[in-house]
Amino acid sequence: MKRLNGKTIALVGQRKSEELSKLVENLGGVALIRPAQGTVFLDESNVEKEIHALVTGDFDWLIFTTGIGTDKLYQTAVNMGLGETFIEALQKAKIAARGYKTVNVLKKLGIKPDVRDDDGSTAGLVRQLDAQKLTGCRVALQLHGDPAPLLINWLKNQGAEYREILPYQHVPPKPEVMEQLMDEILSGKIDAVNFTSTPQARFLLAYAKEKGKEKEILDAFATNVIAVSVGKVTAQALREVGITRMVIPEEERMGSAIIALVQFYQKQEEVETSE
Repeated sequence: MKRLNGKTIALVGQRKSEELSKLVENLGGVALIRPAQGTVFLDESNVEKEIHALVTGDFDWLIFTTGIGTDKLYQTAVNMGLGETFIEALQKAKIAARGYKTVNVLKKLGIKPDVRDDDGSTAGLVRQLDAQKLTGCRVALQLHGDPAPLLINWLKNQGAEYREILPYQHVPPKPEVMEQLMDEILSGKIDAVNFTSTPQARFLLAYAKEKGKEKEILDAFATNVIAVSVGKVTAQALREVGITRMVIPEEERMGSAIIALVQFYQKQEEVETSE
């Protein structure tokens, strides 16, 4: 049974795009690969500078938001001969962590977070941090090359002094791809957009805003285009840019997200049939 029935799905992630295309096509849909994430690169000289800041900065709080970024900071510290000094800096400060991967990396270093999220999202971390007083505190905030407005606004409201630690940087996607994706959304050529990470939503809405079409894009997602989120963290990023109508799979996997979209359309069909 062809359960996507000719629906056109834009795949805006880069990872596993070919596999997801085949899955969409096998389910009777049409897949369009429209990378909206750009690329991520590691800035080695920048990381070394951040390591020095971390080990000499006498921070009251260290907030880690990704496992891969936390691990990269530690590995770079080891390569600089500062592995033990790095761990000592962590032991001296209060630690907050988002996501089980981040918690696992810290556990390997013998560090247990004082605060962690309640659901894997930045919003969940902010909820748990609400019980803490960070007024006047010096905070190091590790990010994965992507801003965390929710967390940064919370730190500002607390009156904390913070430094962003960015082991990775995101390069924006190609403007011509963003233009094509935006046009396809607004002209009704796309039925769903599959988001697999947080930068994709941010880049799409930033591009739409730059072109004066943010409201039109948000209206499209509120009515005839459904957003598909791979999981809670990406869903939170979608909400932050104003997209609230979405499909989220129970199991946070790329394939599961496409199957959740199939189920969404099936339910929609059942409702229309019964009316």
